[in-house]
Amino acid sequence: MSVGQKIAAENAGWTFGNNVPDTFVDHIRQSVPLYESGHDLICQLSDFFVKNDSVVYEIGTSTGELIRKLAEHNGRKTGARWVGIDVEPAMIKAAEKHCSGLANVSIVQGDARHVEMEKADMMISYYTMQFVPPRYRQELFDRIYEMLNWGGAFIMFEKVRAPDARFQDMIMQLYNDFKSRNGFSAEEIVEKSRSLKGVLEPFSTQGNIDLLARAGFKDVVTVQKYLCFEGFMAIK
Repeated sequence: MSVGQKIAAENAGWTFGNNVPDTFVDHIRQSVPLYESGHDLICQLSDFFVKNDSVVYEIGTSTGELIRKLAEHNGRKTGARWVGIDVEPAMIKAAEKHCSGLANVSIVQGDARHVEMEKADMMISYYTMQFVPPRYRQELFDRIYEMLNWGGAFIMFEKVRAPDARFQDMIMQLYNDFKSRNGFSAEEIVEKSRSLKGVLEPFSTQGNIDLLARAGFKDVVTVQKYLCFEGFMAIK
């Protein structure tokens, strides 16, 4: 079944592999409200945390779009290093190609819970945590907190569930309208939803704040919000 942009996915079988990286960026731009402005906002926020000797990690770098933008935005900080991490080999290949020519950008394949890291001034998760199985999610939040320098930032954008059924119903109807306006057919919207069963597991705003708090973060703020899409910034 097609979910748009020539991407095929089976019921409860969404994957970031196969041919998905070929059209992934176009698909996400049409699927996620404020996708590009979220990138721009993270680049602007990086001004407050990235120094010339900083290390920055992006967990779930996919095709490397954001990590490249960050490296270019901070181009004058020539000593800063940028590391994109992803578990999907097809995405790693796409990210390496997209970031080729940038000597201070590294792409690493692996599970961020276990990948060797240095202490970082900034860590980013852009619509990634929602795909981490809930049984592993707290462990990953704990690792992020551990590997941040004091005063460092974790910036996380997530699809979130509403706090009650009425709000959830309204928001999802509006989100489906958004996708329809962006050119997705009714069948593609339904098939995408079916493909994500058991794969995409969003938490509520409070659920994400609780994960951050259990990891050790006390200072958390929402930096962007549109319907069921929310950006958080937490400072250690």
